[in-house]
Amino acid sequence: MLGRLAGLVMAAALAAAPAVAKDKVVFGTNWLAQAEHGGFYQAVADGTYEKYGLEVEIRMGGPQVNHSLLLAAGKIDFNMGGEGYGALNYVQNNIPVLAVASIFQKEPRVLIAHPDTGATDLASLKGRPIMLSKDAMQTFWLWLQHTQGYTDDQVRPYNFSPAPFMADPRMVMQGYLSSEPFTVQKAGVKPVVILLADYGYDTYSTTIEVKRDFVEKHPDVVQRFVDASIIGWKTYLHGDPAKANAAIKAANPEMDDEQLAYAIKVLNEHGIVESGDALTLGIGAMTDARWKSFFDGTVKVGIYPADLAFAKAYSLQFVNKGVGLK
Repeated sequence: MLGRLAGLVMAAALAAAPAVAKDKVVFGTNWLAQAEHGGFYQAVADGTYEKYGLEVEIRMGGPQVNHSLLLAAGKIDFNMGGEGYGALNYVQNNIPVLAVASIFQKEPRVLIAHPDTGATDLASLKGRPIMLSKDAMQTFWLWLQHTQGYTDDQVRPYNFSPAPFMADPRMVMQGYLSSEPFTVQKAGVKPVVILLADYGYDTYSTTIEVKRDFVEKHPDVVQRFVDASIIGWKTYLHGDPAKANAAIKAANPEMDDEQLAYAIKVLNEHGIVESGDALTLGIGAMTDARWKSFFDGTVKVGIYPADLAFAKAYSLQFVNKGVGLK
């Protein structure tokens, strides 16, 4: 009887004990919700962040949202970076922000060409008209000029409409592996898709960014966020993405199941998340050598000065631990 009473007292005490508070953080994405953000939505939807003691609010990016500035101003806790230029820009402007993980080992940047026109690789696009955005002209176009010998007379303005591409069989268009090829294919053209990363364009992409002082004050929170995000990506790509996709569609009604399934398919087929160092070090992997290689390439084409302290752009403290490999 006494044992039973003690058990009841213990149960009552546990029931009355306050729940351990979770660390609340805000994560800003770099565009409207899509499969390219899927692992983060997965970690919210299936409770992975919660298991790691986090309450994560995802704030969707978009054309009128600059989460990089909000991160620098301390208005959000984590930010989804794009290519490595963003991290180097922080250093160049003395903004204390670090990239602490790179979810994408390959930047999904592609050039898209029409089939049956002799377009097979980057070399075959030399001399052809290429639709490019203003941002492209300041980044990967410089790399293409340096490595492939492309010239500015090839450039045509790109306003993010595929109409000029569809109308001209010789036209080439910039794109994102999981987006524009799908749109073009739906319109009746099976495009030739050339992934720049397969030709040595070695920037990291879809990084997790955080302010340096947050890292110093809350390293445990950063570690848990990185680890849980890695698990979220592993599950999204190889498990059941239904809950994450539902959250993505709720945030961005322009997304549909067909587009999301296509994106997951090509992300896996091309090793965007799981290739290179991520195969042995885990999703999110980064190395000093890879950062130096990318930085050296930007110096060669005149984007950054050679004396920029590029190593201040990132930290390897929270990655390369094999999370999600087993």
